This record gives sequence, C-alpha cells and structure tokens, in this order.
Amino acid sequence: MSIQSINPATEEVLESFEAYNKEQIDAALEDAHNSFKSWRKTSFAERSKLFHRLASYMRENKAQLARIASLEMGKPIVESEAEVEKCALNCDYYADNAEKFLAPQEMQSNATKSYASFQPLGVVLALMPWNFPYWQVMRFAAPSLMAGNTAILKHASNVSRLSLEIEKMFQASGFPHGVFRTVLVPGAETEALIKDPRIAAVTLTGSEAAGTKVAATSGSVLKKHVLELGGSDAYIVLADADLDAAAKTAVQARYQNTGQSCIAAKRFFVEDSVADEFTEKFVKYTSQLRIGDPLDRETKVGPLARKDLRETLDKQVQDSLSQGAKLALGGKKVEGNGYYYEPTILVDVQPEMTVFKEETFGPVAAVIRVRDAQQAIELANASIYGLSSNLWTRNVDRAQELAKEIEAGGVFINGMTASAPSLPFGGVKHSGYGRELSHFGIQEFVNVQTIWIGPKVEETPTQKPAE
Repeated sequence: MSIQSINPATEEVLESFEAYNKEQIDAALEDAHNSFKSWRKTSFAERSKLFHRLASYMRENKAQLARIASLEMGKPIVESEAEVEKCALNCDYYADNAEKFLAPQEMQSNATKSYASFQPLGVVLALMPWNFPYWQVMRFAAPSLMAGNTAILKHASNVSRLSLEIEKMFQASGFPHGVFRTVLVPGAETEALIKDPRIAAVTLTGSEAAGTKVAATSGSVLKKHVLELGGSDAYIVLADADLDAAAKTAVQARYQNTGQSCIAAKRFFVEDSVADEFTEKFVKYTSQLRIGDPLDRETKVGPLARKDLRETLDKQVQDSLSQGAKLALGGKKVEGNGYYYEPTILVDVQPEMTVFKEETFGPVAAVIRVRDAQQAIELANASIYGLSSNLWTRNVDRAQELAKEIEAGGVFINGMTASAPSLPFGGVKHSGYGRELSHFGIQEFVNVQTIWIGPKVEETPTQKPAE
C-alpha cells in the first residue's frame, strides 16, 4: 500500500512511501522490545546525556526540520521553527529533571523501611497526529524514555517524511538501536499494534472518535493508556477585562497553526456590555492576518492540512449561518490552489448551532454574548469537551474562584492556553484522561512499585562444634 505526502499549499504530491509490511512491523516491535531490556538498566546520567544531545541536534537542524513540517502539513515556517525549539526545550527539561521526578518516595508504614519506587513499563506505542507533528511526539517521548521505556511511533500518514526524520534524530543523537522506532502503517493497523503482547502501554493524541477506539482496544487487553483528545475551549471575556489585550491575544489563541489545535480558543463568551467593543477589535486584528505560502516568513495563516478538513470546516460554517449565526469576517474557501480558508468570525452564535456543539478544527471563531460571568461558565461547561479555557478579568482573585467552576483541564487567566514542559497537560470529559508533561506526565508510564522491608531478623548464633 502506498502512502502519499501531499503539500497542502499546492496540492502536489511531495513523496510516496510504501507502508511497512508485516515483517518490517515485527522487526520494529522486536527492536523496541529487546532494547528495553538494556535501556531500562541505563543510568539517568546516561539518558540525560543523550537527550541533551538530541536537543542540540534539533537546534542545529532547526531550519531543515521546520521546512519538512511546513511542506507536509502547512504550518507557517516561523511557527514550525518555534515548535522545533520547544521540543529541544522539552528534551533539556526532562534530561535535567527526570531523576528528581522519579526518585524513590519514602512512605510511612509499620515496616522498618517502606518507599515507592518508579519502574518503567516497557514499549510505549504512540499514536500521534499531524498538527504539531514534532511537539506531540517529543511531549511523550522525552518523559517516557527518560523513565526507562522504549517507544514505537505510529504517526499520521500525511507526515510520513517527518515521522522518519524523527527516528533519524534519535539515531543521529546516539540512542541505542531500537529505543525509538517509527512504523509507517495505515490507521487500520492500529488495533493489531495495540494488541501485540510486546506493547506495554499506549498514548494517543487525536480525535474523540480515535480515542473511543483506542480506549476500547486497550481496555480489551488491559493496557495502560493516556488519551489527549479534542477540545472546544472557552475564551471568557468579562466586562472589566483589558479588551485590547484580550482581543489581540484572541487572534493568536484562535488562529495559531491556522486554527488547527486542540487547545485553541474556539468559543468566545463575552459579557454583553462589552461584546460590541471586543468583537470590533477582534475583527480588526484578525483581518490583519496574512494568508499565504507557509514557507514565506510573513505568512500568519497557512492552508488546512488536508482537503477533507477544509470541506468539514466549511460545512460547519455554512450550517451555522443557516441556523442563524451572522458573519463578521471571512466565511469561505480561498480561491486557487491549496486548502486555504479565510480567517472567520461568526457572531450571534447560540448553543444549538453547529460551531458551538462541534469542535471546529480550523480558522473559525464563534462569539457568544452572555449576561454575566455565571452564564459564561454555564455555557462554557455546556460542551462534551473539557481540555482548557481562558478567562479575562482585572480581578485575579475573582478569576481564581471562577476557575474552580470551569470543567476543563486548564484555566489560563489573562493569557492564552499554551502547553509547557513544566505544566501538566490534559483534559476531562470527551477531551480525554491522563496527563502529559511536568512530573505528572513522566509518572503516567511507570509501575509505582511498593517496597516494604520488615523488622530486622535476629541471626541465630552458630553453635560451636563439641570438642
């Protein structure tokens, strides 16, 4: 079976790859399984040295790595470069902190000594998406491998060249053979990979539909799994907010990566008394975004990654307009080659409309007017998703109290949601479960092993032989 890599800016085929056959898949699994036996015994110092080396490799090859991402999935080149740098930071972070995060923890008990020890599980299968194609891989790989696990990557098929480049990065940085392997396989092969006895655990970043299947399959064979799924994040603007800052940040929060982000702000809840002023500013700043070639450093909005994604997004917009939403900006496909879509803002959006109920994976914002903070939170929570959220107000003490009522894995006050190595990342409800990053992330794929040492046994004196 042939897997094609298509440039979403030109619709041209960049490269074709042959999917791995059974023998190649088995060889990759065997490599990862066998290498675990020795990798788990390496010291934190050895692993740390390799991850610092990997960070240096990514920085030294940033231009080439970023170009591959921009060509295969359409991310503006400046953002691709920033993504590579963020991956390097993550490698350095876990290289410097993993040993501390996994240090044995003394526990109180009736024993002479008792403590919790953190042991690796084995081969972790990573099912990764195309939208942050380096970051989402390194987000799992750095903590998992620093903990002593090995990894198999099954990446999205439209970033096949990039997935092979990631495997090359590990090899070039001196990691032992088999510690990190990539397999080029279609989605239909995922179930067999999960069920393979050499796979110890699974991590998925993907859609709600993919999460449901992975959870069911992993559950059927009782394998630990972490799911980071979709989102329809709320961006709440209260009457006392700095409206100019909120509007400028809203543009980045929504349209970064052409809006193709699970943690992008998608539903904008604005108190009625400032809704007109905020929307006017939001439209003004959004209209200044430059659409164009992802390799042009001035481009702010590139193409969507695939043709079908643009069709889905346009249908969501048109359905919502027919349901009563009004268009403040954009609202249609860009003519010509490439899967481009205009940065779009819909106003007068109501909870029954498509852009409110569904995740919109592209440059479309839905503005909803609310009476007060309480209604904003009620409507923010009226979603099957709960990944992250944003809250704008000058009263930070009040914001921290309101945050407790928001059903989401994160609440970012007076700023946009952004993942970072030191912060736990994950969601609730249909946005998944488990956490990535920080010390919480590295402890997802370990065996928390209890060590209990009983009272000291008195030695029986050795009898002297009779004379």
